[in-house]
Amino acid sequence: MTIEKLKEEVEDELENNILPFWMTRMVDKKNGGFYGRISGDGITYANAPKGAILNGRILWAFSAAYRVLKKDEYLRIATYAKQYITDHFVDKQYGGIYWSLNADGTPLDTKKQMYALGFVIYGMSEYARATGDKEALDCAVKLFHDIESHSFDKEKNGYLEATTRDWQEIEDMRLSAKDANEKKTMNTHLHILEPYTNLYRVWKDDTLKAQLGNLIDIFLDYILDKQTNHLNLFFDENWVSKYKIHSYGHDIEASWLLYEAGLVLGDEERMQRIKDVVPSIVGAASEGLMTDGGLIDEINITKERVIADKDWWVQCEAVIGFANLYQYYHDERGLEQCFNSWDFIKNHIIDRVGGEWFWSLKANGTTNVKDDKAGFWKCPYHNTRM
Repeated sequence: MTIEKLKEEVEDELENNILPFWMTRMVDKKNGGFYGRISGDGITYANAPKGAILNGRILWAFSAAYRVLKKDEYLRIATYAKQYITDHFVDKQYGGIYWSLNADGTPLDTKKQMYALGFVIYGMSEYARATGDKEALDCAVKLFHDIESHSFDKEKNGYLEATTRDWQEIEDMRLSAKDANEKKTMNTHLHILEPYTNLYRVWKDDTLKAQLGNLIDIFLDYILDKQTNHLNLFFDENWVSKYKIHSYGHDIEASWLLYEAGLVLGDEERMQRIKDVVPSIVGAASEGLMTDGGLIDEINITKERVIADKDWWVQCEAVIGFANLYQYYHDERGLEQCFNSWDFIKNHIIDRVGGEWFWSLKANGTTNVKDDKAGFWKCPYHNTRM
């Protein structure tokens, strides 16, 4: 494998498998927007709820594809996604983004999950970056102010997970059933860091700049475990974590998103702090690598449980994270593992018959066709970004 060959193969995969799947299989011509779910065995569920995460990620993916590849068909889908979010997901009364809609576009779950607001900022800012569209930028800026007004903890720092529709406290703050019900999480902070980075590319606001710098500090001072170089996942409002979980995909993802944030922010002191820790974070993530080139999901030390499945998104982040290590640190081992991770994806994750990618290779070595091909969490985001 060479870098040139890798570029050729991933571009072919993007343009001839990933993006066509979403353009041809997911557009809801009856109700507008995109279907809420296609199962792992390829069945379309036209009446499935429509999730904010899925729609924000579709908007980002096709906006980014248009920005890089300049093909009108990608712009059409991006514009369609932008308009659907603006018309249906944006809460016109209280601000923010609904968590989910019914299939017909009416509100279903109206809670405000900051992770969802972050992904719509990510998508809208990318659309503005690709097209110069003012409406998209204005939407992203408004959502930034919503997060800062209703989620930022001015006393103890960081961002609280969720609120009710009208920005009041909510009992269940979990992002998904897999998560601990805590007020602050690594995952939400990572996916506020990411859209804030992208928004700063197109909107050089001083408050945004300060909060992006603060997010970097939060990762380096609170979230990164100095003993293990892994990221802790769940915290109370005082930044106390009682969970010992190593999420290898999040570790490798954070390693390059932090580096990207530092580059975009342009703060030399923070950039140096990031440069000093990234190789250690990648090293910690590498503990999850298997001999077949795949990266397992996580190990829960507290519960003495290993999740040895190899999810599609974890492999995507491995490709990027190891490529980042080679690009900026000239680490030849990073490039080798980048190639190995891509080979694992080709051998086990890409669905060459049904299109798009399988959810995972299960721990027992079989392909996971039970979990979604497209849905609340299975989106053209990790693989398009890769």
